[in-house]
This record gives sequence, structure tokens and C-alpha cells, in this order.
Amino acid sequence: MKTPLITREGYETLKQELNYLWREERPEVTKKVTWAASLGDRSENADYQYNKKRLREIDRRVRYLTKCMENLKIVDYSPQQEGKVFFGAWVEIEMMTAIR
Repeated sequence: MKTPLITREGYETLKQELNYLWREERPEVTKKVTWAASLGDRSENADYQYNKKRLREIDRRVRYLTKCMENLKIVDYSPQQEGKVFFGAWVEIEMMTAIR
């Protein structure tokens, strides 16, 4: 299996999402689940059911991001690559002749 490639910017985006989910959203949803569970009957408690479902979704995404980020290879740009097309490069195409 080939190693998945990612740019530095892409990796940072995934890292920010993981940190947000783990440090901000998950603790907030956990508090809501605890509060809703303290109200009693969970079978008819919409707040409990919704937030429990959201907690499972967050945990699933955190596991996915963690596993993906372990296997990624970050491809950095270096000035020696000027004039070459490579993964993550921005390319500008110029038309030499008119299209008919």
C-alpha cells in the first residue's frame, strides 16, 4: 500500500480539526450528556439521545483523524523544485495557440 501524501497546510488543517474536536467540542457534548442523564429516564430523553449520538460521531471522527495522521507523509515545498510540477504545486498554464 502506498503512503498517502499531504501538504503541510493540509496536515495543519487536519490537526486543527482534531484539536478542536478533542479539546473543545467533545468536553462540551460530554457535559450535555451528563446533564441530560441526570434528568432520569433516558429512553424518552431527546437531549440525552441526540448528544449521545453526537458524542459517538465525534469519537468516530477523532479515531479516523488519528489513524490517518499516523500514516500520512508530509510533502514540503523547497526552492530547488522551481520549474517542476509536483504534488502540492501551484501551476499556471499558458495557452501558446488559439483553440479552434
